[in-house]
Order: sequence, then structure tokens, then C-alpha cells
Amino acid sequence: MLSEFTQHDLFVEYYEQWIRVYKEGAIRDVTLSKYYSTLSWVRTLMPHLQLKDVTRITYQQLINDYAKMHERQTVMDFHHQLKGAVLDAVDEGLIVRDPTRKVIIKGKTPAEKKIKYLNQFELHTLLKNLLLDKGVNWDWFILLVAKTGMRFSEALALTPKDFDFAHQVLSINKTWNYKGNGGYMPTKNKSSVRKIQIDWQTVMQFSALTKDLPEDEPIFIKKEDTYTPVYNSTVNGLLERYCKKLNLPVISIHGLRHTHASLLLFAGVSIASVARRLGHASMTTTQKTYLHIIQELESSDVDIIMRSMSNLT
Repeated sequence: MLSEFTQHDLFVEYYEQWIRVYKEGAIRDVTLSKYYSTLSWVRTLMPHLQLKDVTRITYQQLINDYAKMHERQTVMDFHHQLKGAVLDAVDEGLIVRDPTRKVIIKGKTPAEKKIKYLNQFELHTLLKNLLLDKGVNWDWFILLVAKTGMRFSEALALTPKDFDFAHQVLSINKTWNYKGNGGYMPTKNKSSVRKIQIDWQTVMQFSALTKDLPEDEPIFIKKEDTYTPVYNSTVNGLLERYCKKLNLPVISIHGLRHTHASLLLFAGVSIASVARRLGHASMTTTQKTYLHIIQELESSDVDIIMRSMSNLT
């Protein structure tokens, strides 16, 4: 049942109803959970804040309190998840004027980033030690993510029908709801629906692996009475054991996606092509994610440019 709010009602109660009305059923479950996490923090930090008292100062104080325990990017996300509700409350006359105007985003100094990807030699070492002599297993999953850069949920949703072996193409058009009750879900965004080229060796391997499998059933998820639940910790655990055994930097399955993109960039593949292959919504996402690699490549480019210009005599 919807409540009619006045300026004397609590902001946290307004925000909770706003999420239910505007966000539930309209966004992915994983995104919705972030809104509810924000709600929980508002309830912790300012449980008694009334709508009439949401001013620039109180809103900035809320941001500052949250920033004491979170990095700047996380604080920015927190602000964006609140801002829509706040502006709607302004439109409804429950908050006098926009308190988010000129907000200052603070945050803790980012922790030192761990190595997120393997170099070409390290990846080669990993792949040659995978156990691929039996039927479908998680080693095959690791191989495919390394060769394609797919997201975990995208790879889980793959069926034999998604492979066009004749044209060396793999279609990515759905994800698997591994955080919920299983089943197919839409991709992360429209750009995530894509076709990517796969090398001939991968074609040969997966054509043999999938030839006797049901065309429309997920390759990596067992169907018994119901689909067996899958957790990324299972695959990450296997990958971690391989990395430790082979004396490689420990990375996650998502780290294989970073590895794939990094190797392409170092090989000279354009940012636009890498963005399309990964299913990024824009090249900006790719540039931000792989800024350190792009900067390293730009340093090498300077030498190439100087050599080229010095030959123009």
C-alpha cells in the first residue's frame, strides 16, 4: 500500500517507498540490491532525518559520513542512487530546494589494487595445464572465458546453439541468473548482445565437446530435476588452486576477462574493437578500466612517433 508523505515524514521511509515504486521490476536484481544497500546505510547514518530537514548541509553531511568508510567511486554511486529520489521529493514539494546541488564527493584513499590479469606467458602456462581430456567441466569454462573475455553470467548461459562453428562466431545474447533461482536473463546492456570471433583451435575443441549435447540447454549447468545452482566462488576456487600450483598471480574468473582485454590491447587491437568484444556500453568504460595499460602503450607510441618523424628528412 502506498503512503502519502508530508514534510514531517522520515526521508528513509520516503526513499524505501520510492525504490519499491520506481525501481522494483524496472532494473536488474543485482542493481536493485545496491539501492537497498544504500537504503540500509541511510537508515544507519540518518534514521531520524525528516524530509523538511533535507538541506544542502544535511545531505552533504550524509555523504561525508558515508565517505568515511568508502572509496570515492563508491560514494559517487551512493550519491547517484539517492539523487533520483531526492529530486522527486523536491518536485513534490516535500523538500524545499535541491540539496544535491554542488555536492562535494569525498572518500577514502583507494586501496592498492591487486594484480587483476595475467601476462601472455602466465596465461599460456595456465591454459596448457587445464584438464581438458574428459567431458564438460569447469576447466573448459576457464578456457572459454580466457579465449573470449565473456562475463561469468554470459558464459554460464551459453548453449551449443550459440556457436556458429562454420563461421567461427559465438553469439552472446543472454545471461544466467546464478545469483537467483537460475534461468535465462537479459544481458547487462544492449551493447552486451554481440557476436565475437573465435579462433580455429577453440572451434575444433568446442565442436567436439558439444556435439552430443542438447542444442538449447546450458553447456556448463547440469539439468537434473532442476538446474543445479552455480556459484562463482566454485570456479574462482578452482582457478585460485591452479594459480597457486603453477606459481602464478592469483586472479578471479573476472580477472580472466581483464587478461583477455589486456592481451588484445598490448597486441595493438584498437580500443573500439576491444570495447565491442567485451560488450561495453561505450569506449569510455574500456578506457577507464584499462587506463594503466593505455598509458603504458602511449609511452611506447611516443618512441614510434619520434622514429617515424626523424625519418622524414
